Amino acid sequence: MFQQVLDPVGGSLALSALCGALPLLALFLLLGGLRMKAWQAGLLSLLVALVVAVWAFDMPVDQALLAGTEGAAFGFFPILWIVLNAIWVYNLTVATGHFDVLRRSFATVSPDQRIQAIIIAFCFGALLEALAGFGTPVAITVVMLMALGFQPLKAAAVALIANTAPVAFGALATPITTLATVSSGASNDPRLDVDTIGAMVGRQTPILSLVVPLILVAVVDGHRGVRQTWLPAVVCGVAFGLAQFVGANYISVQLADILASLFSALAVVVLLRGWQPQETITADTTADGGPAADVEDAGGATGGTTPATTPSAGGTRTRVTPGTGTSMPPLDTRADVVRAYAPYVVIIVLFSIANITAVKDRLAEKPWTTTFHWPSLDVLNTHGEPVSTTTFNLNWLPAAGTLMIIAGIITAVILRVSPAVAAKAYVKTYVDLRLAIVTVMAVLALAYVMNLSGQTASLGAWLAGAGGAFAIISPLLGWIGVAVTGSDTSSNALFGGLQVQTAAKAGLDPLLMAAANSSGGVLGKMISPQNLAIAAAAVGLAGREGDIFRKVFGWSIVMVAFMCVLVALQATAVLDWMVP
Repeated sequence: MFQQVLDPVGGSLALSALCGALPLLALFLLLGGLRMKAWQAGLLSLLVALVVAVWAFDMPVDQALLAGTEGAAFGFFPILWIVLNAIWVYNLTVATGHFDVLRRSFATVSPDQRIQAIIIAFCFGALLEALAGFGTPVAITVVMLMALGFQPLKAAAVALIANTAPVAFGALATPITTLATVSSGASNDPRLDVDTIGAMVGRQTPILSLVVPLILVAVVDGHRGVRQTWLPAVVCGVAFGLAQFVGANYISVQLADILASLFSALAVVVLLRGWQPQETITADTTADGGPAADVEDAGGATGGTTPATTPSAGGTRTRVTPGTGTSMPPLDTRADVVRAYAPYVVIIVLFSIANITAVKDRLAEKPWTTTFHWPSLDVLNTHGEPVSTTTFNLNWLPAAGTLMIIAGIITAVILRVSPAVAAKAYVKTYVDLRLAIVTVMAVLALAYVMNLSGQTASLGAWLAGAGGAFAIISPLLGWIGVAVTGSDTSSNALFGGLQVQTAAKAGLDPLLMAAANSSGGVLGKMISPQNLAIAAAAVGLAGREGDIFRKVFGWSIVMVAFMCVLVALQATAVLDWMVP
């Protein structure tokens, strides 16, 4: 049995925290500085974490290795389990050509890539985050952007940056539920429940949503993008933020992101019925440093020639420009479009059914869910109490990944995919993502070694020593937690109790500090190695995770700094009226 100690290195909390930070520093240096492949950086950083755990934190070798195995297992289930199966569903639509139909359907809303980034990466991605989370929005939206002509690197950056404001309420508010559980156990404050914490987070992350769409159009098209498409970006951000605030505070914390994603998409679509940008960006730049985009006049003018249409096989009409014989993109039938959207409708229905209280409670029981202690892993926290993370929850049927498999089977039936083709696509998904699998499992193993050895606790306790200034630092704890684990849920489980305990000692509001952990955490998701690996694998850039990291790291820093300022002001008379 191993008991954690906050200051094992010379009795100094500062030195212990510095040692505890070494695996994180190694990870970021190898990824961003040395441009090492993510799976290699993950494995080397895991080795650093094991050495620090054994050498500096006096964790027995067997306990450190067991902690790593549990983390690797958690990395595969439930995290990779949902990502792999979500991408499989996508691969089924690609194999049948229905993904192209979906892409063309989105393109009909607007051919402008800046607006497509808002609708697909932000609005549609937020809906996927609300239903599934755990990397699914990035995995799906990034390939949709690629299909619309985005550069791989730019598509990955857009998908990662967009996956911020919705994250705290993702997977039907799983991060908020987890935060309420751990924080209420560390404080007697009656406000630390799901509804009140959700309401507080709903007064922080909606402000982020006001700027994220603007950042997306800036990433896609620089200053010109902001100048020409600020209106749909602002409309989208305001609509999303308003709906998320109302949903979290007055309707349902669990439904906040669903309401926000649908309302913001509707707002943009309505705007586009009467407004179009001055120029339409229709093709992204290539990697050779060419022009930023191909530009045509608004409305897609083609020299005054109006395309005609002729019927083609399969019920799809192919456009042909008169006098040239040149084939244009096909015109899809209504049935084609319905089948293209069917997989996502199936996903929404399945996840909605699975989250009905009666169904959810039944699926949480045996034999659908099994909970067990990780064999031979015995760790006590600094107070001598058993650490809850040594308990593994194998919810094999209600897991989001399993629901995705069911959705995939139903999708195969709807799209008339043969069992052989579906099985081949499933195997191909694992082969294509093999390096991402190694990366995610290595990073989660690293996180578990850091958490169970006490490295993360030492780092958090040292940061908590800032006293009243902790209000500024509080979001950084969540940011670090998500950067390491890739999950706002895991970060809340890790630091939620510490946040409220520190708040009580520093004379700060426990509710505000708990919420800050989740709100700050969402901004670390874009630089998490596991999400970088997912994005890189999805766009065919496996091994170039460091390039993606450098493209999004600056935005992550800017936004988390903004969140630190916001929380600091909410802790003073300036904005304390925002706290429930």
